[in-house]
Amino acid sequence: MKKYLFLFMFMVLFLTGCGEKTLEDVTGDFTKSVENSKSYKLNGTMEISSGEEIFTYSLDTYFLKDDYYKVVLVNQTNNHEQIILKNTEGLYVVTPSLNKSFKFDSVWPENSSQAYLLQNLVNDIKNDSNVTLETTDDNYIIKSTVNYPNNEELVYQKIYFDKDMNISKVEVYNSEDVVKISVNFKSVDFKAKLSEDDFVLDDLIDTESTEDNTQSNNTDTNEECTDETCKEENNTTCEGENCDEQTNATLDSIIYPLYIPSNTYLSSSETVSTETGERVILTFSGDKNFVIVEETASVSNEFEVIPVFGDPLMLNATVGALSSNSISWHADNISYYLVSSDLTTNEMVSVAKSLGNSTTVMSTK
Repeated sequence: MKKYLFLFMFMVLFLTGCGEKTLEDVTGDFTKSVENSKSYKLNGTMEISSGEEIFTYSLDTYFLKDDYYKVVLVNQTNNHEQIILKNTEGLYVVTPSLNKSFKFDSVWPENSSQAYLLQNLVNDIKNDSNVTLETTDDNYIIKSTVNYPNNEELVYQKIYFDKDMNISKVEVYNSEDVVKISVNFKSVDFKAKLSEDDFVLDDLIDTESTEDNTQSNNTDTNEECTDETCKEENNTTCEGENCDEQTNATLDSIIYPLYIPSNTYLSSSETVSTETGERVILTFSGDKNFVIVEETASVSNEFEVIPVFGDPLMLNATVGALSSNSISWHADNISYYLVSSDLTTNEMVSVAKSLGNSTTVMSTK
């Protein structure tokens, strides 16, 4: 009898050891992989859902201990590239096409969840005492709460691993169980052998492309024309027989926000001329006063670093700069600036995200 009892207990232990992983196994394996990695590289795509629209980015993430980050995001609709870079000199959001960068005074990325950074996923798991594990035929799925202080609609996330414990996907949900952010990993290299040279700010600026654009523009200015068609088609001003390309540019349309807080209305709209083009100033008054400034985005002749006391902000179609009372960003060749002492941070974000909706565009012509 003892012999059979021993065999039974052995079989139970054997089957348990060869069975599915537990929550502790999955979280422990993932945490160990991330914390033991000296550098890693991720490649994939990120989708952001906003209403009926989905914004898709190609994504490359690079990490080097300690505290070196580089996140390359390319909007798949308009090929707009931005890079979040953190090194010993600071934190930057670089827009190579404009030859500009925001430099932040921030503790990013430690101050919020980030679906494309493995350390942040580990921290989310550690900070949630009610983490759960779901097991399917193909995946282990960890569910944890998230911390997005500038986007309070995001509540929890699901982290997907295959049966070999390779991370494959992260989904971030709102309170209605709708996926708002989805990151799909195509490749993950925990032994990327990166160095500090891979996180240099100057290497992110394509000076040759900027010079080529300048030379091309100068060549265009030498074309001769005298009629009004030339002036209108090439956005130029003519003196004598030569057309000089106008550095100024006009806004083809005014973009109005779809979201406006209750008891707040558009009180004035003013278009002014500046050295670089036209600027539209929209003033909203009522219970929540705020101002939106729109102007054509200009390319700097020399690389420009703009200091910001705040954090990078992932909007639908771009990465902006968020401070205590303002948001700055570039999208579709327009530079935006939103400022208010009345709006909460989440209200400012809601207003900013609602700009650019096709129903809120009015021609200036």
